[in-house]
Amino acid sequence: MIKPLRMLTVGACLAFALPLARADDLAVTAQLQPGGYSYPTQGRVEYVLGCMDDNGHEFANIYKCSCVIDKMAAVLPYDEFVDQSTFSKYASLGGEGGSEFRVDHAKAQTKKFRSLQTDAYRSCGLGHDKTASAR
Repeated sequence: MIKPLRMLTVGACLAFALPLARADDLAVTAQLQPGGYSYPTQGRVEYVLGCMDDNGHEFANIYKCSCVIDKMAAVLPYDEFVDQSTFSKYASLGGEGGSEFRVDHAKAQTKKFRSLQTDAYRSCGLGHDKTASAR
């Protein structure tokens, strides 16, 4: 009799504890993402490093380039960021291989990305918008 009662008690505790633990995890995640879209750390780091390659490796540019990717992440979902930055990066690719980056859809995506990037550069204190993804 005691063993089934103990198992029932353990089961009840787990039934209440697991949802509470999950809710706590979600609360922490919500605090880490105050607004905008979630970008993977690797994507953010790659962008910042490319930005610093183009704007200089001064310490202040870590913050400025991080600001740029944060501004972009606030309004652009990551999948769209990848698509638009790819179109932007290869827009000037010559030859037959670059033809898909010169169609109207690709040109529109490139234009949107470069406009967003220019605005982010200005608001973050960087003078120009030539980053690795805009070449």
